[in-house]
Amino acid sequence: MSDRLKGKTAVITGAAAGIGRAIAERFAAEGADIAIADLVAPTETEAAITALGRTSFYLKTDVSQPGDVANFAAAVTGKFGHADILINCAGIYPLKSFEEITYEDWKRIFSINVDSQFLMSKAFVPGMKAKNWGRIVNLTSAVFWLNIPNFVHYVSTKAANIGFTRALASELGAFGITVNTIAPSLVRTATSEASALSQMYDAVAESQAIKRLQVPADLTGAALFLASDDAAFVTGQTLPVDGGAIRN
Repeated sequence: MSDRLKGKTAVITGAAAGIGRAIAERFAAEGADIAIADLVAPTETEAAITALGRTSFYLKTDVSQPGDVANFAAAVTGKFGHADILINCAGIYPLKSFEEITYEDWKRIFSINVDSQFLMSKAFVPGMKAKNWGRIVNLTSAVFWLNIPNFVHYVSTKAANIGFTRALASELGAFGITVNTIAPSLVRTATSEASALSQMYDAVAESQAIKRLQVPADLTGAALFLASDDAAFVTGQTLPVDGGAIRN
């Protein structure tokens, strides 16, 4: 590893497992200390970070709730004094037809997939502005461009993630803060394995230019690039990391 994030503190939501965990471990290997916001204790993630010689901090946090996010931000500031990097990974992706989606379903998925990115950014942008340096990387999804049924609420949140990223980048560029988003394809995680999405694995892999299913490690290089000085002049962009699912 190259220590590209040496001296940096990265806040990562949803890092107890899946994509968030993979990014946390890669960032720690690159020299960053890691603060994790999740509802599930990230025991294995923290063990890996510690084994890499970096500091790990965790506070149980519902990232869709303003009070929880405020408490988490205060704790991170008390522990590290600042946060240089924010990776918004937390998200849910239930399969339901439009007729089955209730208003409560709609509000819940927006609160977790969209409100969390707003709240976390609100909490950590002031510290980034004070240092005139910051990196925010949001997660969206390649499904926004694809014709997949039973995802009206999910696709709507992913569109919101892209819009939020583009608009926020416009406001923060003058302060040395970049804001970008990564769009993965369907990723093999414990959560997708246990859901109806697992039935789509073969079809999704076949539709891609790279004909294998994506795993969390496939996203860590892109996240590292966008979080580092290498991407100092890249902002407001959506980077598909999807094996060529989107290639038209």
